Amino acid sequence: MLVLVLPALLLFVLLAVPYYWINHSRAARLVANLPGPKPYPVIGNSLEFGSGSTVEILEGLKKLQKQHGYLYRMWLGSNLFAVVADAKYVEHFLSSNTNISKNMAYKFLEHWLGTGLLTSTGSKWKHRRRIITPTFHFKILEDFMDVFNSRSNILVQKLKKEADGREFDIYNYITLCALDIIYETAMGVQMNVQDNSNCEYISALQGLADIMVKRMFTPWLFSDFIFNMTKYGKEQRKYLKVLHDTTDEVIAKRKKELLEKANGSTSINTEENDFGQKKRLAFLDLLLQYTRDGANLTDKEIREEVDTFMFEGHDTTATAISFCLWSLATHPDCQEKVYQELYEIFGDSNRDTTVKDLQDMKYLDAVIKESQRIYPTVPFVFRELDEEVNIDDLHLAKGTNVMISPFLMNYNAEYFPEPEKFDPDRFSSENSQRRNPYAYVPFSAGPRNCIGQRFALMEMKSTISKIVRNYKITPGSKKIVLCAELVLRSVNGIHFLINENIFLWLLSHLYFKCILYNILRNSSCVFSVHVF
Repeated sequence: MLVLVLPALLLFVLLAVPYYWINHSRAARLVANLPGPKPYPVIGNSLEFGSGSTVEILEGLKKLQKQHGYLYRMWLGSNLFAVVADAKYVEHFLSSNTNISKNMAYKFLEHWLGTGLLTSTGSKWKHRRRIITPTFHFKILEDFMDVFNSRSNILVQKLKKEADGREFDIYNYITLCALDIIYETAMGVQMNVQDNSNCEYISALQGLADIMVKRMFTPWLFSDFIFNMTKYGKEQRKYLKVLHDTTDEVIAKRKKELLEKANGSTSINTEENDFGQKKRLAFLDLLLQYTRDGANLTDKEIREEVDTFMFEGHDTTATAISFCLWSLATHPDCQEKVYQELYEIFGDSNRDTTVKDLQDMKYLDAVIKESQRIYPTVPFVFRELDEEVNIDDLHLAKGTNVMISPFLMNYNAEYFPEPEKFDPDRFSSENSQRRNPYAYVPFSAGPRNCIGQRFALMEMKSTISKIVRNYKITPGSKKIVLCAELVLRSVNGIHFLINENIFLWLLSHLYFKCILYNILRNSSCVFSVHVF
């Protein structure tokens, strides 16, 4: 008899406790006036996301927004979420200096990133932010231009085999280039992963990202005990070993090299290149320098920050570059304007890009911003409230989870008329001034904004401009299908056809059009030319 009663009692508790919490907790009462789907015991609103695939998660959020607006509530298991996609409320949460804690979703990242800058909170986060901020000083970032140039030059050469051929998925090319860049700028080592497309590190990154997002939207995987018994737990352990072993190996090697070269000096920036000039310091080098200068970071803490930079600095940037190229391919008029701007900067030269050149790419800057609006790299950001919030008619209890969704917010017609339309002019100085600054937050905002956003924009402009200077890109036959992993992706890849466009681009330039016109006007020959 007892054998039957205990399981029944356990089942009752599993059903009753979440049901009571959803219906009777103070947090639930405070959001009772908010629209949202009806929750069920134990699972909450998890059924809204189907099987929990990354495509269904994004589609589920879009469907709920259409049904309930830009501010609604939902439950994942017994966890209450306020989904926020209205700039008025987003401004409050992102600008807050008190509600800065990341929610439980980021706990799943701690197996990989520890409690580094992305996942930590409170005094630890403030301490790390203060240590790391100087490493992103503009003068330091300027020193990375040679890396952006050399790695994007390799990318352009790798793409030659695809020119004038069949359509191909460009995402892997961009990812390898971004990883090459981040290895050298973050760790100070040249891994040349563009020559090794079967990079184990990339496979581990992508596999881990997919598992983590599935876990965020699957309540029965919240428990570490249950998760570790599933196939996902086994796969995660395998991926983590690859990622941590790689970083640990590089840190140990770099630490030994730099300390040997320092020869007991107080500074490790003693390396010189062949011309007697001091070499730039990678992110890892700077952390090691700060540790010698009294920051007291352990090897584990250094690994946390390097892993965080490796993740945030390559995956997000590769995705943003790929979607921007897709936007240019599907809007040839914008691609033409970008090229014209680049021609005015570089002319016929194939020289490398300088910081001044990046500053002159005004139209490309607007194109990147509009692409990030339509395809936001980070589709949602999470917070857990450290204190109660009262904004007009919105009342949230301490401990409530807040999901800020740039993906939903960027399609709000109140801030972006005709939101489905690709229009870089939205980000002209005049149009941007009239918009609530929190209506568009591609790098978040406030005290927990992305510390590497300037680095990312420099890399994006450098890489995109190098491709457009060398190739005309047109969309392939496969349409993109968006999914929400840790970053926005297309499950179909991003397919292009590219042509080496030197002749076509020259024809499209006004000066050469005038020459062509004069030749045709004075020639008795009749022929046709394809102009971009």
